[in-house]
Amino acid sequence: MSEVAVLGAGFVGLSSAYWLMRDGHHVTLFDALGPGEGTSFGNAGTFANYGCIPVNNPAVFRNLPRFLFSPTSPLRIRWRYLPQLAPWLARFLCASMPRRYEHSAQALASLLSRAFDGYREMLESDDLSRFVRPRECLYLYSNAASFDAAQPSLALRRSLGVRFENFDRAGIAALEPNLAPIFAHGTLFNDSWFLSDPRGFLQTLHAALLASGLRHQRVAVRTLVPGANSVRIVDEAGCSYDAAQAVVCAGAFSGRFARQCGDRVPLDTERGYHVRFPGTSSLISRPCGWAERGFYMVPMDGGIRAAGTVELGGYGPQRNAALLDLITRSARHALPQLPQPDSDWLGFRPSLPDGLPVVGASSASPRVVYAFGHQHLGVTLGGVTGSVVADLVAGRVPPVDLEPYSPRRF
Repeated sequence: MSEVAVLGAGFVGLSSAYWLMRDGHHVTLFDALGPGEGTSFGNAGTFANYGCIPVNNPAVFRNLPRFLFSPTSPLRIRWRYLPQLAPWLARFLCASMPRRYEHSAQALASLLSRAFDGYREMLESDDLSRFVRPRECLYLYSNAASFDAAQPSLALRRSLGVRFENFDRAGIAALEPNLAPIFAHGTLFNDSWFLSDPRGFLQTLHAALLASGLRHQRVAVRTLVPGANSVRIVDEAGCSYDAAQAVVCAGAFSGRFARQCGDRVPLDTERGYHVRFPGTSSLISRPCGWAERGFYMVPMDGGIRAAGTVELGGYGPQRNAALLDLITRSARHALPQLPQPDSDWLGFRPSLPDGLPVVGASSASPRVVYAFGHQHLGVTLGGVTGSVVADLVAGRVPPVDLEPYSPRRF
């Protein structure tokens, strides 16, 4: 078996390492931060098997004035970043047209239908399964107009195999009695679940892989150089490492590696936020997403994590105080028992304008495999993407058509 380098220690990277090692490969992980310390740390932790509706959808055009000007909008744009963002944004709007949006939804549904298979074997381990909470996600709508507007996307979900139930105000109260009585409608997505500690899950998986022979180079990679017989990895200190094959799972920071391998992929980031309310996990029993405000409340081990919203503004570290305030106020409006949060976080979702990830071989060499751009679905699709990566490295035909996720589709 071959030496394989995996760039990135998030859900996709560690799942890829798992499946590659299962095939007998010798795997070296490259990540300066460690397991689950990047975007995989701060997400909502939901296994969103219902998540086949991409962010780019026809509702964007109807909601654009509210997104841009409402103080409760879950979307913000850093206007000084607009010149850099404009090409991505133009592609995003084109991909929001009905025909292209439906194509993306069908492609996401194809991966999502296999999502649990990517984790099934991992979760046979008690060490990993202890993080799984088998409670379905509940979407909440504060008014009838929003629920009515969601009907086309709910109908598309149903046509693509997503199972769900709708609830009225009384039904919501029966499911989650501590929620304020401000929600007129709710949708409960069957068979979904969540992780009580996403970083803890990855740290535990990482430890098990280390015990099985995984090597971890805690360095930042600067360059990938595909050759005829190997791939050279060069870190920021100038040290080089050779592997037979390399897998790019560096999330929102994967674009430069794709460019080095001959693919100009229009990767950008949706900056996402969370705040934590300590000691409050007993207030709700499941992820509760406020649809109009674009965030989830999730009862994790350290307290309720309110996570979500989207900011288009590049990769800088400065946090948007207005978005953090919106999440905090909205969560406390929905759950009046919440105290003030004790921490907040900013992460960088890897986003392509058509809402689909990039999974497949590079243009420069089949020795480099891409697995990035999962947007809001990194947790959900990490396992199945890792299994597809292992298929590609082994020369097997994956069980899913990869054409919709090709790096050359742009």
